Amino acid sequence: MYRWVLAIIGFFVYRFPGAIVGFLIGSFLDNMSVKSKTFKTSFGPSQSVSPEDFELHLLSLASLVIKADGNVSQTELDYVRQYFVQAYGRERANATFRLFNEVIKKREISAQNICNLLRQRTKYESRLQILHFLFSIANADGRVSEPEVAEINRIAGFLGVFSRDFESIKAMFFKNPDSAYRILEIDRSATDAQVKNAYREMAKKYHPDKLQHLDEAHRKGGEEKFKKVQEAYEQIKKERGI
Repeated sequence: MYRWVLAIIGFFVYRFPGAIVGFLIGSFLDNMSVKSKTFKTSFGPSQSVSPEDFELHLLSLASLVIKADGNVSQTELDYVRQYFVQAYGRERANATFRLFNEVIKKREISAQNICNLLRQRTKYESRLQILHFLFSIANADGRVSEPEVAEINRIAGFLGVFSRDFESIKAMFFKNPDSAYRILEIDRSATDAQVKNAYREMAKKYHPDKLQHLDEAHRKGGEEKFKKVQEAYEQIKKERGI
């Protein structure tokens, strides 16, 4: 009940971002029985963005992806809600949504401003995980639409993510004959030696140990990427008989 009332209010007052947050906040109020768990978010001694700011920025980027195709999917909204509850606990996540709702009353969400800040103050591996999270949101309803891909690509550019890394993560959500090669950032014409070398490089890049400075939910996403790299390599080896 709460979720739809707040979503309707948010839509008419603040359009899509307000509707999204209204629905999410209402979902928290409707699901008070969700078990609270607290996870610590940190970015290492060289990083200065606070956990609270990171959570707010992450929610802002998520809202842009959710509304990218003009279809605010309930499954995508639920995915974000469940992710934040799992990562930060119900109370802390609820507080983040409320703060976000206050922020969007005062100004429009600027992906460029948010990403410029994250680019300066977070590690590259963390930004790759943000892209994986955004693709996971888009894929929550079973399909990543072209407008969603375009929005995530725009965000990737602002985050300073290399195009080859963007294409690698994107390939993890699109099944086609070349997906395995794209995940390993190589062409089908690559030699067997190049395939093995690419796997070693990608395994190092996406190894979960590189995300130990993040909370459990982000580390889980890192493990998913690492698994996709392993699966891609095994698929290519099977095709080639190596």
